[in-house]
Amino acid sequence: MSAISIGQAVVLGVVEGVTEFLPVSSTGHLKITEGLMDIPVDDKAVVAFTAVIQVGAIAAVLVYFFKDIVRIVGAWGRGLANREQRVHHDYKFAWWVIFATIPIVVVGLAAKPLIEGTLASLWVVAGSLIIGSGLMWAADRIGKRTRGEADTTLKDAMLVGSSQILALLFPGFSRSGATMSTGLILDLDRVAATRLSFFLGIPALTGAGLYELKDALGAGVDAAPLVVGTIVSFVVAYASIAWLLKFVANHTFNAFVIYRIIIGVLLFALLGSGVLTA
Repeated sequence: MSAISIGQAVVLGVVEGVTEFLPVSSTGHLKITEGLMDIPVDDKAVVAFTAVIQVGAIAAVLVYFFKDIVRIVGAWGRGLANREQRVHHDYKFAWWVIFATIPIVVVGLAAKPLIEGTLASLWVVAGSLIIGSGLMWAADRIGKRTRGEADTTLKDAMLVGSSQILALLFPGFSRSGATMSTGLILDLDRVAATRLSFFLGIPALTGAGLYELKDALGAGVDAAPLVVGTIVSFVVAYASIAWLLKFVANHTFNAFVIYRIIIGVLLFALLGSGVLTA
């Protein structure tokens, strides 16, 4: 393929930054955008590029939650050095994030050819957008929202962390959508479920981006578009994070559910009419 241009990198960076943490599927929107720009969505270089620019969005999380991360990592370090410090929730939470990341790493490595091949189809994206909307709608009504962030347990972290596999295998499902929905089903309130989604996304997405970096540079993507796309995604993602946390504090996920269904149906129509190719 020809290298991704600077202009295309800016567009993809904006799309990544806006959608990475909203429960609307960043992967799905990136693939749709790539299709509209005649970029082959299943090309290894393109898959690698989108994984790398996710690091910009993750960097936004690190900056936004810097104080929380320092507190949690500090508690983890103190717990490793002093057994008496291991009773604190932050120490346990750090381990839970580590444990909850293992399932997606194992599946990601084992299913990499499938993820970059058959499952990269826009037909899969369209179907996953709609099916994922059903899960979000149900979770918003099933969940009692009686538990806060301090009430999270290892079970919560493992189930929410494992739900990221849905988005990994079915682009369009949305990592944020899957994790937030799982958190709601476990009776976490919307803010707690959203924050847990953020923290669990840090190691998973950072690892994916770093792992794909060598493939992106070695498969036809220049360093300049990678840098530009990553910076743009960082700036836009930071604003997106701030907005989302304020939104979920007082609103249901209904707006996201409706939006996902509209985009999914529209994508089916574009594919069926031949405007886009899978």
